[in-house]
Amino acid sequence: GLAKDYDGICHLRFDDTNPEKENQEYVDSIKNNVSWLGFSWEQNKTSHLYFASNYFDFMYEAAESLIQSGHAYVDKQSPDEIRINRGTLNEPGKNSPWRDKSIEEHLTWFREMRDGKHPDGSMILRAKIDMASPNINLRDPAIYRIKRAHHHNTGDTWCIYPMYTFAHPIEDALEKITHSICTLEFEDQRPFYDWILDRLIENGLLSKPQPRQYEFARLNLTYAVLSKRKLIELVEDHHVTGWDDPRLPTLEGARRRGYTPEGFKLFTDRIGVSKADSWIDYATLEESMREVLNTACERRIAVLDPIELEITNYPDNIDEDCFAPNHPLKPELGKRVVKLSKSLWIEREDFMEEPSKQFFRLYPGNMVRLRYGYVVKCTSFEKDATGKITKVFCEYLPDTKSGTPGSDSV
Repeated sequence: GLAKDYDGICHLRFDDTNPEKENQEYVDSIKNNVSWLGFSWEQNKTSHLYFASNYFDFMYEAAESLIQSGHAYVDKQSPDEIRINRGTLNEPGKNSPWRDKSIEEHLTWFREMRDGKHPDGSMILRAKIDMASPNINLRDPAIYRIKRAHHHNTGDTWCIYPMYTFAHPIEDALEKITHSICTLEFEDQRPFYDWILDRLIENGLLSKPQPRQYEFARLNLTYAVLSKRKLIELVEDHHVTGWDDPRLPTLEGARRRGYTPEGFKLFTDRIGVSKADSWIDYATLEESMREVLNTACERRIAVLDPIELEITNYPDNIDEDCFAPNHPLKPELGKRVVKLSKSLWIEREDFMEEPSKQFFRLYPGNMVRLRYGYVVKCTSFEKDATGKITKVFCEYLPDTKSGTPGSDSV
């Protein structure tokens, strides 16, 4: 990744600012997936595993600091009033009637929020920026809300929680992040990211150099639904068996499909990063997996649409060992035994009653080699009442076993 390319450190951080959306199951699953991909959050015997909730005390202190410097206020408007007064892309917003109350009042109300003296949704803490800003994200965005919910990491210590957009820059600054990589939907949030850092540096809670946010396009795969909201709906409504259902475009699902970490790494190396939204053909992912598997996997054969083939002149009740290479290009992987007997199965498409000119497989009177076995000649076949071929009869040439002297003379 980028950290490795530039001899840096990549952190694994859980932005668990919403207790209703986080639980230990998600944490454990993500950690397992990161490990499976071959990455580690430990470097030089130092763990770089972090949780936003580890910084809740500092975030609360930062929020009080913003109130005291006149850059935040408690708003008691209803959610509908806040939404209406926010304005639109074409119309500026309107200041909240609570916006210009005294710093002392806002500080008191915020501490009452912290002490659980007000019900959920009755008030929020907002940054005081500019309700007429052309960037709607700067129209006094919320930075704290009341939410009585058990948190997987902090338990019931808090009844107020920071918004992700407030927590994100603080986490980056405290962890000394230099490059904070986001997807393009956060591009309009970058001015607020910088605003938070600038105000907290002015207030003496943080110091320069400050982190920078950079945006890249998210991964869009054809024929794949990657929306977390839609995937959650599939799982919770039991349309699939779980997050590891092989039909889902999740790492757990891909792992059960036989996809490999090396294949994902090759895929990401090939597609790179971009500032422009685009769609990646799912075939690119499959080709990356195929290329990795092709070099490492032993070969196996399966018959998907079988027809019985009987070798009429082969001895009854005898199984003969034939030897198949485990990999055509890697003799060091050895060979495996494939049993040959009087009754075998072949693919339906490998036999044709009336062959076309370009058909070189099995048909009446023709000879073919059974893979790793003998040359056989088709003598007859059977059909059912519908005219469907159900059985093919052949005779084998005893001196043509694959790998024996003279076997290729036919």
